[in-house]
Amino acid sequence: MNRIQNNRLLRLREVIKRTGLSRSAIYLAIQRGLFPKQIKLSLRSAAWLESEVEQWIAQRVELRGK
Repeated sequence: MNRIQNNRLLRLREVIKRTGLSRSAIYLAIQRGLFPKQIKLSLRSAAWLESEVEQWIAQRVELRGK
């Protein structure tokens, strides 16, 4: 992926779809420092960097092999 495409912003619905986690599980993992923090877009909206979500997924896959 090129740099711009890899830094696309993902909204919560897409993060849930890609990770298989629920909304509450995502926010709990953020609080515990186990999931990338969201970027506030406005008072009531947030998004995640696609590259950070993809890295988190890759780490889970890597842990599977250990």
